[in-house]
Amino acid sequence: MRTLRHLGGLLIGLVVTAAVLLGGGWAVQQAVGNAEVPPPDSLRMWIALGAMAAIGLVVGLVMAGRISPLATFVPSLVLLAWTVVYALDTNRALSFIPAEPSVNQILRDAGFGVRILLTTGVLALLGVALFIPVLMPSRWSRRDDELDEDYESTPEGSYY
Repeated sequence: MRTLRHLGGLLIGLVVTAAVLLGGGWAVQQAVGNAEVPPPDSLRMWIALGAMAAIGLVVGLVMAGRISPLATFVPSLVLLAWTVVYALDTNRALSFIPAEPSVNQILRDAGFGVRILLTTGVLALLGVALFIPVLMPSRWSRRDDELDEDYESTPEGSYY
């Protein structure tokens, strides 16, 4: 049963990683691109802010929830590793961002936003915040294990 819990946490971690990188990158690109236009397009801005809020909600639920710590470890590992690569070799880290014309426009927009998140340190901030729940020992045990320890069996002839 514990293996399924951690497998589910791994899958949730992959989804959170994609949401932060693709969804967050796209939302940041839309917000920054919209801020540069003199009369801001309110619909595009609301969509970008809504996407950011939804991603923040998903990240917050994963950090606070009682699921496997792998759900926060996977995205934190990706974000922190990419930040370390950026600190050591900027050109290599930026080369991972899709920018070729053959790539879909939505992925290029997300890549532009990820570039902003990476170069401003927001990915490092999120990576550290997502790593903190991994350090909590209570996240590695199931709730059933805690309840079994507190249970006292009573002898059969006892009233209490």
